[in-house]
Amino acid sequence: MIKQLRKVGNSNALILDKPILELLGLEENGQVQLTIEDGVLIVAPANPRQLTPEGLRDHLDYIVKKRQSALKRLAK
Repeated sequence: MIKQLRKVGNSNALILDKPILELLGLEENGQVQLTIEDGVLIVAPANPRQLTPEGLRDHLDYIVKKRQSALKRLAK
């Protein structure tokens, strides 16, 4: 997926779509951990919540059903 950086004041912002936030378990104003490895930026939840395998499966099923059309567009 390719995203466009957006000018915000003197900085640039990366806008994450709601389906992406849901997949990461993030909410608006959530904190992320940024890491750079071999020139690659890695964005991860700062405080990831722990899910059981069943909880994760239920969460993903919910997201796929609710955001199916958006996920298809993001996959292109």
